[in-house]
Amino acid sequence: MTYEECIQACLECMEACNHCYSACLQEQDVAMMAECIRLDRECADICGFAAQAMQRNSRFAKEICNVCAHVCQACGDECAKHEHDHCQRCAEICHHCANVCQDMAS
Repeated sequence: MTYEECIQACLECMEACNHCYSACLQEQDVAMMAECIRLDRECADICGFAAQAMQRNSRFAKEICNVCAHVCQACGDECAKHEHDHCQRCAEICHHCANVCQDMAS
């Protein structure tokens, strides 16, 4: 596993979460989507931060990737509960990023 592979996964996940977040706000029952929206935002933020940490070669990159893996897993699990295409796609990308970040943290 290289930083470049993990950075790419994090950036793809950040993009998917931002798209899902925006799409969830357009759903009819936004209140039902509240946890998905909340986790999309947290996941996008930590993915962006993890990518920056790796780009800077931070000495904390592995620890940040470990946290990122946990947040991505939680976001993916939440998105998977919803049938919307944007949520299903986000869940798939989040789970992939969680696995890549976990490998990086190991």
